[in-house]
Amino acid sequence: MARTRVLRIIARMNVGGPAVQISGLMRGLDPDRYDHRLITGFCAPDEADYLETQASDVPATRVIGLGRAIDARDDLRAFTELRRIIREFDPHIIHTHTAKAGVVGRIAAISSKTDARLVHTFHGHLLHGYFSPTKTRAVIEVERRLARRSTALVSVGQQVRDDLLNAGIGRADQFRIIPPGLSLPPLPERSTARAMFEIPEDSFAIAFVGRITQIKRPDRFLEVVRSVSKSTGRAHFLVAGAGDLAPMIEQASTEERLPITYLGWRSDIENILSASDAMLLTSDNEGTPLSLIQAGMAGLPVVSTNVGSVGEVVENGSTGILCETDSHQLATALADLISDPVGAAVMGARGREFAEARFGVSRLVQDHSNLYEAILRT
Repeated sequence: MARTRVLRIIARMNVGGPAVQISGLMRGLDPDRYDHRLITGFCAPDEADYLETQASDVPATRVIGLGRAIDARDDLRAFTELRRIIREFDPHIIHTHTAKAGVVGRIAAISSKTDARLVHTFHGHLLHGYFSPTKTRAVIEVERRLARRSTALVSVGQQVRDDLLNAGIGRADQFRIIPPGLSLPPLPERSTARAMFEIPEDSFAIAFVGRITQIKRPDRFLEVVRSVSKSTGRAHFLVAGAGDLAPMIEQASTEERLPITYLGWRSDIENILSASDAMLLTSDNEGTPLSLIQAGMAGLPVVSTNVGSVGEVVENGSTGILCETDSHQLATALADLISDPVGAAVMGARGREFAEARFGVSRLVQDHSNLYEAILRT
């Protein structure tokens, strides 16, 4: 029986949710059933490449111009190369991920007049917090047109799908909700992990994991740190990530003597989780954040803004505390956790049970296999 040829396209495999998901699919889809190829660009200098740091076993073809930046000359170069690859590989399915690859990849497929089914995954969306109203309207119009030419649209969460439908992007019958799936490496001993980051044993450690860019609101994070530090002397914050606003956190940590350890990009999430007592997320917008799933799997309670599909990962009042996009609410919720270690531990235990049941890699792979089989029958 001939294998199904799947061409997977993503702009870049920077450390983050999409890269974790794609690596899981590349490793997990049955090679006897799928001839599966990954096309990606290069990460920016301030980003860590997941293929280099954590997934060196995953084969990929690099295409110049598919990176983060939008540049007409580079985009045209990437478009031309994608057309060549599509014609040479002749895939049954072309599956694009993230915004830029979704645009360039689908236009390349459409212009190649391929018979391949077109699938695009929204790991989040660009409808809130990224662009001016004028640019946002332009993004929406492009996505509407491309959705009409797509066979299926995948959303990582219900809220993300609903936001897209409300913006007129796609039809309800096109969408499939496929939550993230991942696994954690074994967690080291807590005392070992804490010693690695020089965290006092009596401190309550809070992890902040992700890109340090405007949409993640590191300024709000600093406001929470200042407030919580005034109310309790036990809090210590671990920041794992990098981005254009990282220097702001490092400078504030030094000048204000805030209890923050800045770690930069790390490939050892298991050490960070083992050393921590809770996880904090302060974003203005999210898809389905993998860092919060990882926190749940590690038994950590979460304090987060209630944005995107966060509410599908964290059960408010049970596995964590969800707040408005307000630093005072976040700080109060975090202070409450610190003052009630028994309650925090109970939340963490519920979070582990919840995350392990819903977000395993095998489920992610099976959901995609089911989707591919279904659209090939149409």
